[in-house]
Amino acid sequence: MLGSHIEQRDLEAGTAEDILEWAFAAYGDKVAIASSFGAEDVVLIDIAVRLNPGVRIFTLDTGRLPQETYQVMEEIREKYRIPIEVCFPDRQKIQEVVNQHGFNLFYNGVEERRLCCQTRKVEPLREKLSELEAWVCGLRKEQAVTRSEIRKVEIDASNNGIVKINPLADWKEADIWGHIKKYDIPYNSLHDSGYRSIGCEPCTRAVKVIDEVRAGRWWWESPEEKECGLHNKHQ
Repeated sequence: MLGSHIEQRDLEAGTAEDILEWAFAAYGDKVAIASSFGAEDVVLIDIAVRLNPGVRIFTLDTGRLPQETYQVMEEIREKYRIPIEVCFPDRQKIQEVVNQHGFNLFYNGVEERRLCCQTRKVEPLREKLSELEAWVCGLRKEQAVTRSEIRKVEIDASNNGIVKINPLADWKEADIWGHIKKYDIPYNSLHDSGYRSIGCEPCTRAVKVIDEVRAGRWWWESPEEKECGLHNKHQ
């Protein structure tokens, strides 16, 4: 299905609106936006709701999110009058991981950090994706070295070959904030305190303007390691 659509239209040259219109037409209610409610994600929701008020939006609640993230979730839900599908990790698995490795295992090294991400994020995501034929993300090429080769429409080999759609792949950070200001979109207040990328509270910190966008995520690791498993390198 993906191949035939791409032959009909050069999606990589399309705008975010073009990509989303195509996705809604191609996949209907079998496509959904995955949102962590960072700056890119609220922009994506704004564009999507304008095109399709019934767009599906889901989020992964890891149990370790900052209060500011829950606040912007509520603000987005109320502004756009949309439901948000919340996915939680398996309680039994979380208990086992914490009991064996401790509350802050992610500081112990990449292997244990990935175990935490796998349990709290990757497994709930895969369960959700089993309901879908395509998913939409707010990834941008300039965010990190691990994302420099993403395409606007690609096959997600790490998630059973589902179609992965990145409408904002070629947007710059200035484009994101310009859109937020233009349309008065609610955003996570942590961005005003130097948080350029926001994940779980203990694994995120503020960074300098000159730093890479995701420098504050897992800051004790090298840039090449800074993915949780939701978005592996382009394949």
